[in-house]
Amino acid sequence: MEHKALSIRPFIGAKDFNLSRSFYGDMGFVETVLTPKMSVFKTGDIAFYLQDGYITDWIDNTMIFLEVDDVARYFNELQALSLPDKYQNVKLTPIRTEYWGRECFLHDPSGILWHFGEFFK
Repeated sequence: MEHKALSIRPFIGAKDFNLSRSFYGDMGFVETVLTPKMSVFKTGDIAFYLQDGYITDWIDNTMIFLEVDDVARYFNELQALSLPDKYQNVKLTPIRTEYWGRECFLHDPSGILWHFGEFFK
C-alpha cells in the first residue's frame, strides 16, 4: 500500500469546551470554528480537532506526541505562558532524557497528556 497522506489530525475531547479553546489559543494554536461543538486548531502544517465531548476513559487515555525542533526552547516557552497558574488541572513536567531523545509533558485542562519531544539525530 502506498500512503500519500497529507496530514493526520487527532480528535480530542474537552471537559469544558470553551476553557480548552482558550487554553489552546494561549498556546499559540489558531482556531477555526467548524460547528458550535467542534473546532480545528492549527500551527504550521499540523492540526487537531477539539470537540465538546468528554468521556472519562477516552480522555484519561489520550496522549499526543508533538515533535519539536528544540525541546529546551519549547519547554521554556511553555513555562513563560504560566499555563498551570491560569488553568486548573494543567501540569507542566520538566524535560527528561530517554534513549531516543528528550521530551517534556503538559496535561491540558481536561487531562489530555501532550508529549513535546525532540529525537536524537
